[in-house]
Amino acid sequence: MLNNVKGLKVALHNLGCKVNSYELDVMEQKLRESGSEIVPFDSEADVYIINTCTVTNIADRKSRQMLHRARKENPEAVVVAVGCYVETGLEGVKKDECIDLAIGNNKKSQIAEILDEFLAIRNEKPDNTLGGTTIIDINKPCPYEEMSLTTLPEHTRAYIKVQDGCNQFCTYCVIPYARGRVRSRDEEDILKEISHLSSKGCKEVVITGIHVGSYGIDKGEPALISLLEKINDIEGIDRIRMGSIEPRLITRENVDRLAKIKKLCPHFHLSLQSGCNSVLKRMNRHYTAAEFMESVKLLREAFDRPAITTDVIVGFPGETDEEFEECRSFVEAVAFYEMHVFKYSPRKGTVAAGMKDQLTDRQKSARSDVLLDLTKTQSECYRKTFVGEALDVLWEDMEKHGGRNYMIGHTDRYVRVAVCEGTKAFEGAVSGEVTRVIPTGFLNEETLLV
Repeated sequence: MLNNVKGLKVALHNLGCKVNSYELDVMEQKLRESGSEIVPFDSEADVYIINTCTVTNIADRKSRQMLHRARKENPEAVVVAVGCYVETGLEGVKKDECIDLAIGNNKKSQIAEILDEFLAIRNEKPDNTLGGTTIIDINKPCPYEEMSLTTLPEHTRAYIKVQDGCNQFCTYCVIPYARGRVRSRDEEDILKEISHLSSKGCKEVVITGIHVGSYGIDKGEPALISLLEKINDIEGIDRIRMGSIEPRLITRENVDRLAKIKKLCPHFHLSLQSGCNSVLKRMNRHYTAAEFMESVKLLREAFDRPAITTDVIVGFPGETDEEFEECRSFVEAVAFYEMHVFKYSPRKGTVAAGMKDQLTDRQKSARSDVLLDLTKTQSECYRKTFVGEALDVLWEDMEKHGGRNYMIGHTDRYVRVAVCEGTKAFEGAVSGEVTRVIPTGFLNEETLLV
């Protein structure tokens, strides 16, 4: 019995990637099971837990801001920093008087036990404080940390973490230092978790990890596609969506296998980072722009209008005007459904941080604006191809636009669709259910309207 956490009001906040989202869901589940009451982050709580991110300098700053905000919400509360920022910014964490307890990436499933022990020791002190920051399990190598969801955070969709860590060591990226080397989850545990969530009403699973395509390599060979094939057989799951993958996974043989997985969503996030070969080489990305384009070609041959999305970094050290134009021209030729555009952020300890010819923020912002304008145009063109076509939509939540209520959902290609309350189509738009509708136009630039 964890007596010290029972009855506590705990507020949680997540920053960063889908893996962090999954892990926060598990932490919340563990605390509920231990008798804690979960409350909104902007309310007064006994404990504030921030699941931090460190992928960029901005992510570091947001992590610190949320930790300081928690302290302001209740100066007497216990403030807990968890995750990637803790792993890479340990010296700053130790000096930060806002943080009472810091936990690394490999003990998140033990949050309730760690917090209970911390409170037990603190409560024995006359002034009810330990002084300084208590550090738990930082920068220690370990096997894959087993964790599993037994409750469904969303009624329609669940993130499923299948691996942790990365072996790529791209020159700009600090994540291998925050997350460690590749560790894969046991396939049996993954399938068991998904089967259980399906019985709770889950219709769609998103397969995620730090480097999803490496799933299985630490156990002998890549096994992601084999895993997807087995998930396809789970009754009740209607859609399987993949997280970010490397273009090297998209070979002719692999695409042929993927095309036979009936529940697999034709939505592929291929990590690009740059469309210029010389920049890709400086980034230590192990493919060329031509190889990336071949992967896109294979997907478009096998799937009808697949939604192909990507990440692009602008302003990498030494990126010339000519290199940026090569990148811009390439992404225009690919015609992505969506691009996530990031301005290069130097990360302490990475190779790129020490490279010459660092660009100014003004240069990075100008180049970012160019690609953001391009992706806005490309996204609209892609969505327009589905106007007037019958689409299967998984309905999720109600939203208000212009004073009217709309049910919002997504197609298998992750195209956002809305139906207005009071219309005939609205009657079948129930959260967690899939219905077929025909969009006639746009509610806004990001959403088709039935």
